[in-house]
Amino acid sequence: MSTPSSTRRGLGIAAGLDGGLVRELAARCEQLGYRSLWSNDEPAARGLDTLAQFAAATTRVELGVGVLPLHRYAPAQIAAEVARLELDPARLWIGIGSGALPRQIDALQRAVAELRTRLPEATRLMMAAMRPRLCRLGGAVADGVLLNWMPPGEAARAREWVHEGAAEHGRAAPLVASYVRVAVGPGARRRLANEESIYRTINAGHRRHFAALGLPVGTVGIAASQRSDLLQALAPYHRALDLPIVRVLADDDTTLLRAVTHAAAP
Repeated sequence: MSTPSSTRRGLGIAAGLDGGLVRELAARCEQLGYRSLWSNDEPAARGLDTLAQFAAATTRVELGVGVLPLHRYAPAQIAAEVARLELDPARLWIGIGSGALPRQIDALQRAVAELRTRLPEATRLMMAAMRPRLCRLGGAVADGVLLNWMPPGEAARAREWVHEGAAEHGRAAPLVASYVRVAVGPGARRRLANEESIYRTINAGHRRHFAALGLPVGTVGIAASQRSDLLQALAPYHRALDLPIVRVLADDDTTLLRAVTHAAAP
């Protein structure tokens, strides 16, 4: 099975990888036809720094951070970092999430409004969401909504929530994307199950989310032995989403990282 050259697909990696490796992967992803490159963010590994490495090696591919948690990043700090790193706003997706803050809806609404005033106009804002209220909020105020840990059926339902939020506020529906955890080759099932096990208990929101899914550990994502199997498994995500983002699971193994990048190429 193959995918058409027009397929929109992103690739996501963990922040903090060696800069040379990040630039190599970014350049190769642009050649392979990925539409966007994404980094997460960790306390000891800043996602925006990884975006700067992406930018240094590419000219066209869009750049996204998913996501900056608002309990660690104030909007003014985000804007200052974007300016410091000289990231091109026309290529940029800034993803934010409520993180550990209470009153998620209020915090995200305020942050989006403030970021609109602080960031260059061309910058697009992506909101993290998993459940109905946040999906509808993203539809109402954001340029994109970033889902996480969802099988295709649940992703399609979440996309409907986003569209409902946009329609209620008389605006066009924003882009709906989702990280799709992908492992390829020997040990793929183990890597997916290990990653999923961590997130199932990482906080109360994730515990509720996975409980609602009711799926066994190691099934919310893709573990594949070869490219043809991976592309077949990705196809339902393309029907459910505007942008599936292949989130690479490689245990910091550069060979596996490159293998997933090539196997998932559009």
